[in-house]
Amino acid sequence: MKALIEFPEISPDLLSVTIGGFELALRWYALAYIVGILIAWGLAVRAVRRPSLWPGETPPMTPKQIEDMLFYLVLGIILGGRLGFVLFYQPGYYLSNPGEILRVWQGGMSFHGGMIGVLIAAWLFTARHKIDRLSAADLIAHAVPPGLLLGRLANFINAELWGRPTNLPWGVAFPGVAAQDCGQVAELCARHPSQLYEAALEGLLLGAVLLWIAYRRGAFHRPGLVMGVFFAGYGLARFIVEFFRQPDAQFVSPGNPLGLAWHIGGYGLTMGQILSLPMIALGLYFALRAKRPAR
Repeated sequence: MKALIEFPEISPDLLSVTIGGFELALRWYALAYIVGILIAWGLAVRAVRRPSLWPGETPPMTPKQIEDMLFYLVLGIILGGRLGFVLFYQPGYYLSNPGEILRVWQGGMSFHGGMIGVLIAAWLFTARHKIDRLSAADLIAHAVPPGLLLGRLANFINAELWGRPTNLPWGVAFPGVAAQDCGQVAELCARHPSQLYEAALEGLLLGAVLLWIAYRRGAFHRPGLVMGVFFAGYGLARFIVEFFRQPDAQFVSPGNPLGLAWHIGGYGLTMGQILSLPMIALGLYFALRAKRPAR
Protein backbone atom coordinates (compact mmCIF):
# COMPACT_ATOMS: atom_id res chain seq x y z
CA MET A 1 0.00 0.00 0.00
CA LYS A 2 1.47 3.34 -1.00
CA ALA A 3 1.69 6.24 1.43
CA LEU A 4 -1.45 8.38 1.63
CA ILE A 5 -3.67 10.18 4.11
CA GLU A 6 -7.13 8.79 4.68
CA PHE A 7 -9.79 11.48 4.69
CA PRO A 8 -10.87 12.42 8.25
CA GLU A 9 -14.48 11.65 9.09
CA ILE A 10 -15.96 15.15 9.22
CA SER A 11 -19.65 15.72 8.66
CA PRO A 12 -20.48 18.50 6.15
CA ASP A 13 -23.15 19.61 8.66
CA LEU A 14 -21.93 21.59 11.65
CA LEU A 15 -25.37 21.46 13.26
CA SER A 16 -28.52 19.59 12.28
CA VAL A 17 -31.93 19.68 14.00
CA THR A 18 -35.38 18.39 13.05
CA ILE A 19 -38.36 20.66 13.73
CA GLY A 20 -41.87 19.55 12.84
CA GLY A 21 -40.58 16.88 10.50
CA PHE A 22 -38.29 19.31 8.67
CA GLU A 23 -34.54 18.96 8.99
CA LEU A 24 -32.61 22.20 9.37
CA ALA A 25 -28.85 22.08 8.97
CA LEU A 26 -26.01 24.57 9.25
CA ARG A 27 -23.34 23.43 6.84
CA TRP A 28 -19.65 24.26 7.06
CA TYR A 29 -19.80 25.86 3.60
CA ALA A 30 -22.60 28.23 4.62
CA LEU A 31 -20.72 29.06 7.82
CA ALA A 32 -17.61 29.84 5.76
CA TYR A 33 -19.60 32.38 3.72
CA ILE A 34 -21.08 33.98 6.83
CA VAL A 35 -17.81 34.21 8.78
CA GLY A 36 -15.87 35.31 5.69
CA ILE A 37 -18.30 38.18 5.10
CA LEU A 38 -18.15 39.24 8.76
CA ILE A 39 -14.33 39.22 8.73
CA ALA A 40 -14.31 41.25 5.51
CA TRP A 41 -16.69 43.75 7.09
CA GLY A 42 -14.41 44.08 10.13
CA LEU A 43 -11.28 44.54 8.02
CA ALA A 44 -12.95 47.20 5.88
CA VAL A 45 -14.19 49.16 8.91
CA ARG A 46 -10.75 48.93 10.52
CA ALA A 47 -9.12 50.32 7.38
CA VAL A 48 -11.44 53.34 7.01
CA ARG A 49 -10.94 54.21 10.65
CA ARG A 50 -7.28 54.92 9.88
CA PRO A 51 -7.32 58.09 7.74
CA SER A 52 -3.54 58.07 7.36
CA LEU A 53 -3.83 55.03 5.08
CA TRP A 54 -5.72 56.99 2.42
CA PRO A 55 -4.93 59.80 -0.04
CA GLY A 56 -5.40 63.16 1.62
CA GLU A 57 -6.13 61.29 4.86
CA THR A 58 -9.70 60.87 3.60
CA PRO A 59 -11.11 57.31 3.59
CA PRO A 60 -13.36 56.57 0.61
CA MET A 61 -16.26 55.41 2.79
CA THR A 62 -17.67 55.62 6.29
CA PRO A 63 -18.35 52.58 8.48
CA LYS A 64 -22.08 53.18 7.94
CA GLN A 65 -21.64 53.13 4.15
CA ILE A 66 -19.69 49.88 4.40
CA GLU A 67 -22.58 48.37 6.35
CA ASP A 68 -25.06 49.57 3.71
CA MET A 69 -22.90 48.26 0.86
CA LEU A 70 -22.69 44.82 2.44
CA PHE A 71 -26.24 43.98 1.35
CA TYR A 72 -25.37 44.77 -2.27
CA LEU A 73 -22.20 42.69 -2.13
CA VAL A 74 -23.90 39.64 -0.61
CA LEU A 75 -26.46 39.70 -3.42
CA GLY A 76 -23.64 40.04 -5.94
CA ILE A 77 -21.80 37.05 -4.46
CA ILE A 78 -24.83 34.75 -4.45
CA LEU A 79 -26.40 35.74 -7.77
CA GLY A 80 -23.11 36.18 -9.61
CA GLY A 81 -21.62 32.98 -8.22
CA ARG A 82 -24.63 30.90 -9.21
CA LEU A 83 -25.15 32.44 -12.66
CA GLY A 84 -21.42 32.19 -13.32
CA PHE A 85 -21.52 28.44 -12.62
CA VAL A 86 -24.56 28.05 -14.87
CA LEU A 87 -23.07 30.01 -17.78
CA PHE A 88 -19.41 29.00 -17.52
CA TYR A 89 -19.65 25.32 -16.62
CA GLN A 90 -23.04 23.74 -17.47
CA PRO A 91 -25.02 26.06 -19.77
CA GLY A 92 -26.52 23.19 -21.80
CA TYR A 93 -27.82 21.35 -18.74
CA TYR A 94 -29.45 24.39 -17.15
CA LEU A 95 -30.87 25.54 -20.48
CA SER A 96 -32.71 22.21 -20.55
CA ASN A 97 -33.56 22.40 -16.83
CA PRO A 98 -34.12 26.10 -16.03
CA GLY A 99 -36.05 25.26 -12.88
CA GLU A 100 -32.81 24.08 -11.22
CA ILE A 101 -30.91 27.34 -11.71
CA LEU A 102 -32.10 28.74 -8.38
CA ARG A 103 -31.45 25.53 -6.43
CA VAL A 104 -28.21 26.81 -4.92
CA TRP A 105 -28.53 24.37 -2.00
CA GLN A 106 -27.65 21.57 -4.42
CA GLY A 107 -24.21 23.12 -4.95
CA GLY A 108 -22.60 24.86 -7.88
CA MET A 109 -21.02 28.28 -7.36
CA SER A 110 -18.33 29.99 -9.44
CA PHE A 111 -15.79 32.33 -7.85
CA HIS A 112 -15.29 34.15 -11.13
CA GLY A 113 -19.05 34.67 -11.42
CA GLY A 114 -19.23 35.84 -7.82
CA MET A 115 -16.41 38.29 -8.49
CA ILE A 116 -18.31 39.75 -11.45
CA GLY A 117 -21.40 40.01 -9.26
CA VAL A 118 -19.44 41.89 -6.60
CA LEU A 119 -17.98 44.27 -9.19
CA ILE A 120 -21.45 45.08 -10.54
CA ALA A 121 -22.89 45.54 -7.04
CA ALA A 122 -19.98 47.77 -5.95
CA TRP A 123 -20.24 49.80 -9.17
CA LEU A 124 -23.94 50.48 -8.59
CA PHE A 125 -23.45 51.36 -4.92
CA THR A 126 -20.49 53.68 -5.46
CA ALA A 127 -22.29 55.42 -8.34
CA ARG A 128 -25.33 56.00 -6.17
CA HIS A 129 -23.29 57.46 -3.29
CA LYS A 130 -20.61 59.18 -5.42
CA ILE A 131 -17.75 57.19 -3.87
CA ASP A 132 -14.33 56.93 -5.50
CA ARG A 133 -14.49 53.57 -7.26
CA LEU A 134 -10.81 52.64 -7.27
CA SER A 135 -10.34 53.29 -3.55
CA ALA A 136 -13.57 51.42 -2.79
CA ALA A 137 -12.33 48.50 -4.89
CA ASP A 138 -9.04 48.51 -2.97
CA LEU A 139 -10.97 48.48 0.29
CA ILE A 140 -13.07 45.49 -0.79
CA ALA A 141 -10.18 43.56 -2.36
CA HIS A 142 -7.94 43.63 0.71
CA ALA A 143 -10.75 42.08 2.80
CA VAL A 144 -11.62 39.15 0.50
CA PRO A 145 -8.85 36.54 1.16
CA PRO A 146 -10.11 35.37 4.60
CA GLY A 147 -13.38 34.35 2.94
CA LEU A 148 -11.46 32.49 0.24
CA LEU A 149 -9.44 30.68 2.89
CA LEU A 150 -12.54 29.58 4.79
CA GLY A 151 -14.40 28.64 1.60
CA ARG A 152 -11.61 26.35 0.42
CA LEU A 153 -11.35 24.74 3.87
CA ALA A 154 -15.10 24.09 3.66
CA ASN A 155 -14.59 22.51 0.22
CA PHE A 156 -12.07 20.16 1.83
CA ILE A 157 -14.44 19.28 4.69
CA ASN A 158 -17.18 18.59 2.13
CA ALA A 159 -14.77 16.33 0.20
CA GLU A 160 -15.48 18.23 -3.04
CA LEU A 161 -13.35 19.83 -5.76
CA TRP A 162 -10.56 17.36 -5.04
CA GLY A 163 -7.36 17.09 -7.02
CA ARG A 164 -5.91 14.77 -9.62
CA PRO A 165 -4.41 11.38 -8.66
CA THR A 166 -0.99 11.59 -7.04
CA ASN A 167 1.71 9.36 -5.56
CA LEU A 168 2.93 12.07 -3.18
CA PRO A 169 2.86 11.14 0.53
CA TRP A 170 0.33 13.88 1.34
CA GLY A 171 -2.18 12.57 -1.20
CA VAL A 172 -5.63 12.22 0.38
CA ALA A 173 -8.06 9.33 -0.15
CA PHE A 174 -11.32 11.25 -0.46
CA PRO A 175 -14.55 9.34 0.22
CA GLY A 176 -16.74 8.44 -2.71
CA VAL A 177 -13.89 8.39 -5.24
CA ALA A 178 -13.62 5.00 -6.92
CA ALA A 179 -10.19 3.42 -7.09
CA GLN A 180 -10.76 2.85 -10.81
CA ASP A 181 -10.59 6.63 -11.28
CA CYS A 182 -6.90 6.33 -10.50
CA GLY A 183 -6.41 3.35 -12.76
CA GLN A 184 -6.43 1.00 -9.76
CA VAL A 185 -8.72 -1.76 -8.62
CA ALA A 186 -8.09 -2.58 -4.96
CA GLU A 187 -5.99 0.22 -3.51
CA LEU A 188 -7.34 3.49 -2.22
CA CYS A 189 -7.22 6.40 -4.64
CA ALA A 190 -4.92 9.17 -3.39
CA ARG A 191 -5.47 12.67 -4.77
CA HIS A 192 -3.97 16.13 -4.40
CA PRO A 193 -5.75 18.07 -1.63
CA SER A 194 -6.11 20.95 -4.10
CA GLN A 195 -8.62 22.70 -1.84
CA LEU A 196 -5.82 23.15 0.72
CA TYR A 197 -3.43 24.37 -1.98
CA GLU A 198 -5.96 27.07 -2.87
CA ALA A 199 -6.58 27.92 0.78
CA ALA A 200 -2.86 28.48 1.26
CA LEU A 201 -2.28 30.50 -1.93
CA GLU A 202 -5.54 32.46 -2.31
CA GLY A 203 -6.24 32.86 1.40
CA LEU A 204 -3.08 32.90 3.50
CA LEU A 205 -0.39 34.04 1.06
CA LEU A 206 -2.44 36.52 -0.98
CA GLY A 207 -4.12 37.85 2.17
CA ALA A 208 -0.75 38.43 3.86
CA VAL A 209 0.60 40.23 0.78
CA LEU A 210 -2.43 42.52 0.55
CA LEU A 211 -2.34 43.44 4.24
CA TRP A 212 1.39 44.07 4.02
CA ILE A 213 1.21 46.42 1.04
CA ALA A 214 -1.88 48.17 2.46
CA TYR A 215 -0.60 48.77 5.99
CA ARG A 216 3.18 48.78 5.54
CA ARG A 217 3.78 50.01 2.00
CA GLY A 218 1.08 52.68 1.68
CA ALA A 219 -0.71 50.92 -1.17
CA PHE A 220 -4.05 52.60 -0.44
CA HIS A 221 -2.40 55.89 -1.43
CA ARG A 222 -2.22 54.55 -4.99
CA PRO A 223 -5.85 53.84 -5.93
CA GLY A 224 -6.21 50.60 -7.86
CA LEU A 225 -2.98 49.00 -6.64
CA VAL A 226 -4.48 46.72 -3.99
CA MET A 227 -7.25 45.65 -6.35
CA GLY A 228 -4.72 45.00 -9.11
CA VAL A 229 -2.52 42.86 -6.86
CA PHE A 230 -5.60 40.93 -5.72
CA PHE A 231 -6.81 40.20 -9.26
CA ALA A 232 -3.36 39.21 -10.53
CA GLY A 233 -2.55 37.21 -7.39
CA TYR A 234 -5.80 35.27 -7.35
CA GLY A 235 -5.68 34.62 -11.09
CA LEU A 236 -2.10 33.33 -10.88
CA ALA A 237 -2.83 31.15 -7.83
CA ARG A 238 -5.91 29.63 -9.47
CA PHE A 239 -4.07 29.11 -12.76
CA ILE A 240 -1.34 27.15 -10.96
CA VAL A 241 -3.67 25.04 -8.81
CA GLU A 242 -5.70 24.05 -11.89
CA PHE A 243 -2.75 21.79 -12.85
CA PHE A 244 -3.52 19.76 -9.71
CA ARG A 245 -7.34 19.95 -9.58
CA GLN A 246 -9.55 17.16 -10.90
CA PRO A 247 -10.98 18.39 -14.22
CA ASP A 248 -14.64 19.34 -14.45
CA ALA A 249 -16.58 16.21 -15.44
CA GLN A 250 -18.51 17.97 -18.20
CA PHE A 251 -15.25 18.62 -20.09
CA VAL A 252 -13.79 15.11 -19.72
CA SER A 253 -14.06 12.69 -22.61
CA PRO A 254 -12.05 9.72 -23.92
CA GLY A 255 -10.20 12.09 -26.24
CA ASN A 256 -9.80 14.75 -23.54
CA PRO A 257 -8.96 12.98 -20.25
CA LEU A 258 -7.47 16.14 -18.73
CA GLY A 259 -10.79 17.97 -19.04
CA LEU A 260 -9.38 20.87 -21.04
CA ALA A 261 -11.99 23.42 -22.10
CA TRP A 262 -9.72 24.54 -24.95
CA HIS A 263 -6.99 22.37 -26.38
CA ILE A 264 -4.93 21.63 -29.44
CA GLY A 265 -3.56 18.12 -29.39
CA GLY A 266 -2.45 17.31 -25.86
CA TYR A 267 -2.02 20.93 -24.79
CA GLY A 268 -4.62 23.40 -23.64
CA LEU A 269 -6.30 25.16 -20.75
CA THR A 270 -8.99 24.22 -18.25
CA MET A 271 -12.04 26.45 -17.82
CA GLY A 272 -10.60 27.72 -14.54
CA GLN A 273 -7.39 28.75 -16.30
CA ILE A 274 -9.25 30.41 -19.16
CA LEU A 275 -11.29 32.48 -16.68
CA SER A 276 -8.16 33.35 -14.69
CA LEU A 277 -6.20 34.83 -17.61
CA PRO A 278 -8.39 37.98 -17.89
CA MET A 279 -8.06 38.43 -14.13
CA ILE A 280 -4.26 38.33 -14.35
CA ALA A 281 -4.24 40.80 -17.28
CA LEU A 282 -6.70 43.17 -15.57
CA GLY A 283 -4.79 42.97 -12.31
CA LEU A 284 -1.46 43.77 -13.96
CA TYR A 285 -3.04 46.71 -15.79
CA PHE A 286 -4.35 48.32 -12.60
CA ALA A 287 -1.22 47.51 -10.57
CA LEU A 288 1.11 49.04 -13.17
CA ARG A 289 -1.19 52.01 -13.74
CA ALA A 290 -1.25 52.69 -10.00
CA LYS A 291 2.52 53.19 -9.92
CA ARG A 292 1.90 56.77 -10.98
CA PRO A 293 1.03 58.97 -8.00
CA ALA A 294 -2.70 59.66 -7.78
CA ARG A 295 -3.68 63.24 -8.66
